[in-house]
Amino acid sequence: MKYGLFSTFMSPMASPSMLRDFAQQAEGIGLDSLWLGEHVVLFNEMEFPYPGSKDGRIPVPDGGGLLDTVATFGFLANCTEKLRLATGITLVPQRNPIYTAKEFATLDWLTGGRVDFGVGVGWCKEEVLACGYSWEDRGERCNEFLELIESLWTNDITDYEGKHITVKGCRLDPKPLQSPHIPMIIGGYSPAAMRRTARFGSGWYGFGLTPEATKKMLEKVAAALEKAGRSMEGFRVVITPPYDFDESRIPEYEALGVDELVFHLGSQKPERIAQRMRYMEQVLA
Repeated sequence: MKYGLFSTFMSPMASPSMLRDFAQQAEGIGLDSLWLGEHVVLFNEMEFPYPGSKDGRIPVPDGGGLLDTVATFGFLANCTEKLRLATGITLVPQRNPIYTAKEFATLDWLTGGRVDFGVGVGWCKEEVLACGYSWEDRGERCNEFLELIESLWTNDITDYEGKHITVKGCRLDPKPLQSPHIPMIIGGYSPAAMRRTARFGSGWYGFGLTPEATKKMLEKVAAALEKAGRSMEGFRVVITPPYDFDESRIPEYEALGVDELVFHLGSQKPERIAQRMRYMEQVLA
C-alpha cells in the first residue's frame, strides 16, 4: 500500500520556506504523494456548512486563505523529485475547463508525469456562484467539462458541442506525459458521483472514512463499475482516514483493496507538523 498526506495549505503559515521544507521532508521519509484541497474564495456566511468542521466553517487563520493548488504544485515540483502531486479535489464545475486542461497538462509535462487529477463538484454554493456558474446543474456541467478535458488531453484536434460549452478545431499542447492522460480520481458519495466514477475514473477518492464506511462505499463503487462494464481490477482506491484513527487498523483498509491511504496533515503550526511527521515515520516504518 502507498501512503500520502492531505492538506489545505493556508497563508500566512504556508510560506515558501515552510512548503519547501515540508515537501522535502515528506519525500525524504518515503511518502508517495501529497494531496491538496481547493477553494478559491471563502465566505463568512454560507447556505451549506463546511462538512469537515464542527462549526461548519473552514478553519483558516485570520487574514489567511488557501493557496492555489496549481501554483503551489508548480512550486513543490521544483522542490521534489518523486513525490506525486494530487488534487483532493479540483472543483471542476466552477472552473474554466480549457484553462484547467492546460494547467494540469503543463504540470504533468514539467513534473515528468507526477500529477493526479482529483475531481469533485464541491459543496459551497456561494463559491460556485462567485465563479460565474449556476449551482443546480454543477454535476451535469462537471461531466461535460470532463469530456472536453479528456478530449483536449488525448486528441490532436477537439471539436466539442455541449450544453455548457462548445469548441471547434481546438488544439491543446503540450499533452500530458502520462498515458492515455492524467489519471482522473473521482470523489463524492452520491449516485451521480458513482456514475461519474464509472464513466471517467481511473480511481475513487473517499475522505474521512473508517474501514467500515470504506467497505460500504466500495460496494457502491464496484456496482457502478460493473454496470458500466468495468471492474475493480486495475482501478485505484484512495482513502483519507479520520484524523485521529488508530494506525493498527491499516491492515483493514489493505484487506478491502485500498491502494493508498492519504493521512490528513491537520494543523500547520510548526510543532503540530513536526508531531504529525513523526507519526507518519512510525506508519512507514
